[in-house]
Amino acid sequence: MAYRADDDYDYLFKVVLIGDSGVGKSNLLSRFTRNEFSLESKSTIGVEFATRSIHVDDKVVKAQIWDTAGQERYHPLPPFVDHSSAIIFR
Repeated sequence: MAYRADDDYDYLFKVVLIGDSGVGKSNLLSRFTRNEFSLESKSTIGVEFATRSIHVDDKVVKAQIWDTAGQERYHPLPPFVDHSSAIIFR
């Protein structure tokens, strides 16, 4: 398999994980992008960001995944959550 540059992709999706503290947003990000999982929970401060590219048929799909701090019910959506966000998990 030939390697492609990190910025070489056919489709790009912005995925934002939003929800209460302790529900698993950070572990979802960690498992999907680094294949890691931890039973010990640490609160996210601000925003964590990672990417992963996957092959679907003959195309490269890149996901930008944003993990937000919990307790969004007390705050408005972060400013990077806008019309450019393809998928929002809440």
